[in-house]
Amino acid sequence: MTALATPYYLIDKAKLLQNMEKIAYLREKSGAKALLALKCFATWSAFETMRDYMDGTTSSSLYEVRLGREKFGGETHAYSVAYADNEIEEVISHADKIIFNSIGQLERFADKASGIVRGLRLNPQVSSSTFDLADPARPFSRLGEWDVARVEAVMDRISGFMIHNNCENADFSLFDRMLSQIEEKFGALLKRAEWVSLGGGIHFTGDDYPLDAFAERLKAFAGRYGVQVYLEPGEASITKSTTLEVSVLDTLFNGKHLAIVDSSIEAHMLDLLIYRENARIEPDTGPHEVMVCGKSCLAGDIFGTFRFERELKVGDRISIQDAAGYTMVKKNWFNGVKMPAIAIRELDGSVNLVREFTYADYEQNLS
Repeated sequence: MTALATPYYLIDKAKLLQNMEKIAYLREKSGAKALLALKCFATWSAFETMRDYMDGTTSSSLYEVRLGREKFGGETHAYSVAYADNEIEEVISHADKIIFNSIGQLERFADKASGIVRGLRLNPQVSSSTFDLADPARPFSRLGEWDVARVEAVMDRISGFMIHNNCENADFSLFDRMLSQIEEKFGALLKRAEWVSLGGGIHFTGDDYPLDAFAERLKAFAGRYGVQVYLEPGEASITKSTTLEVSVLDTLFNGKHLAIVDSSIEAHMLDLLIYRENARIEPDTGPHEVMVCGKSCLAGDIFGTFRFERELKVGDRISIQDAAGYTMVKKNWFNGVKMPAIAIRELDGSVNLVREFTYADYEQNLS
């Protein structure tokens, strides 16, 4: 591993398979199908490991649905907040199922999509999100329909629904309560549906999650309404499977010990900046407290403050934990900082470099 130049994302197949095995168990016990949410993780070099444990993919754009069809296979669900006239036919050509965000979009494109399964997004106006930025039930939300009477009027044009209102939800009891609210609000619609996707954001592969209770709840929901249930795990698919490997470039003291590494949260772990969160390292213990900082010019480019067993020196390597979800799909060329390579640790322990980015990639990304 030390032969690989940092920075790079390191996907550990053994850890990835732990999540896949939980997904397979849930599918068997509940009857639900699982679709990889490409908006969270779209590193197709790992799809070979994942496709035997999942039913397909779900997307948020033309490019994602095409990637799902070409690189993952299985069922390919297309969803977008809004489709454009010049892309809808290509979207349909790659999809088995298309989910419209609004009745307006459904009415506009339903005829063109008559050859595939059609659905509509519902907004139950409740969610588990603690961030307004990510809350699909926030006031004036554009994400889905909530008026039952309006939806009833278009039931002849759709066969199912997508309901995505869980965000980083590791609390089964909260999921259960919100699903009951969905049933109370939309029960009449659900009884007329053939399938229902409950979206992603449910952290059911996490430690100590009551997987059997979750499976029973999904199975009971499916039986009550006579529907095929879908889940769209993103983070749940890849949690704890990947690290961002970085190296210390400089150390200094400015009232606190600082270490500057060859990476950047702005460019390589953008969600840390967006949600004002710290990265994680393990074990994060020891007598030496250091603020680990990115190398971009952004003053707040900081991974967080951590504890180390020994004093950090130039050349030392640090593994930033849980660096798969919403990272590689969001990485960018801010400051022209070198983009991390992508590597996979195989089951035999060997490390395979699958993609490296160069100046040519930077240049060609611009004009």
